[in-house]
Amino acid sequence: MARRRLTEGRAEVPNRQLPRWSQLRPLLRRRPFVADPVARRLGRAHTIADLRALARRRVPRSVFDYVDGAAESEISIGRAREAYRDVEFHPRVLRDVSSVDPSVDVLGRRSALPLILAPTGFTRLMHHEGETAVARAAAAAGIPYALSTMGTTSVESLVKAVPGGRVWFQLYLWRDREAGKRLIGQALAAGVEALILTVDTPVGGARMRDVRNGLTIPPTLSLRTLTGMALHPGWWANLLTTGPLEFASMTSWNGTVEELVRQMFDPGVGPDDLAWLRDEWPGKLIVKGVQSVADAELVVEAGADAVVVSNHGGRQLDRAPTPLDLLRPVVDAVGDRAEVIIDTGISTGADLVAARALGASAGMVGRAYLYGLMAGGERGVRRTLDILGQEATRTLRLLGVPRMRDLTTEHLSLRTRRTHE
Repeated sequence: MARRRLTEGRAEVPNRQLPRWSQLRPLLRRRPFVADPVARRLGRAHTIADLRALARRRVPRSVFDYVDGAAESEISIGRAREAYRDVEFHPRVLRDVSSVDPSVDVLGRRSALPLILAPTGFTRLMHHEGETAVARAAAAAGIPYALSTMGTTSVESLVKAVPGGRVWFQLYLWRDREAGKRLIGQALAAGVEALILTVDTPVGGARMRDVRNGLTIPPTLSLRTLTGMALHPGWWANLLTTGPLEFASMTSWNGTVEELVRQMFDPGVGPDDLAWLRDEWPGKLIVKGVQSVADAELVVEAGADAVVVSNHGGRQLDRAPTPLDLLRPVVDAVGDRAEVIIDTGISTGADLVAARALGASAGMVGRAYLYGLMAGGERGVRRTLDILGQEATRTLRLLGVPRMRDLTTEHLSLRTRRTHE
């Protein structure tokens, strides 16, 4: 009687048995073997963070740190990324998103995404294919790519390598104005679409990872670099057996990045120099490195067609203004007279959607595509763009927005209240 009461209300435990092979076999699915090591490697990358992890294993530490690092305590880059994490989207339901169009107009031409591949220096340091690989990937994706003055490929050869691609050229104003004028002439003769003047580098930022790693351009042979050869023989073999790693727009250099900026760049650049450049350059003019509403108004009044709200990827002044916080005030101030582009902190397609909703024409990315370049050359850059495009399109669908061009501030809010000066 007592035993019956103890078992009342309990579910019966089914008899256990070993599974048959016929039951297990459908559950065992082997991935097809991929012989190409680059394809196999990139096939494991589903986010930009995945590409970053792959990149870290493919190149010497000093090279990875040059891309990944920022100035001083790296507070600026941390804040920039945190700002995007503070975005809260406001999705709408029962919207037809069976077809989604992520394209936008940037400087009067259609871009497949609100995305521009930012100018980065010494790109062949990350992979021997360098800027050409990046430009080809951008052209295939239908987005602009900006070549840096500090690039390792000339503007003429890059434009020839990507016929039909949207090539922009980024300029620093040097102490030697005649040399700068020659660069402007070369970019004009090559037929680039737009000129970007970077204005936030009166001196070089203190990039402490580079200092600790002893990074020089080109890399010098030391006990540390010889150890790196043993750990990354493929990278060193490509570096030493392809063309010399040197700047395409200036004489050779052998020193640190900070020393180069201190010697070559002009810390006395002012509004008159921008006016001079506006007279010299007949095409679209973009000013990059704007970090206040007042400066945005200044450069637009001087004739800029677009401003880039940017703190240089956190690589110049640490604790600089966070671009996403500043974006809307700049758009409100100058958006009816010039396009506003945002740079720094973008690492997902959802970040691009957020920037666009806050009024940016497009977002610039640098580190994200350099991770792809280090991980797999041109195919790695293409994988970067695939990931960002897929994330952006999925975000639009989940928001209930069929076109990127339809985004407004109603589609998001910032969870953390910030102030603007």
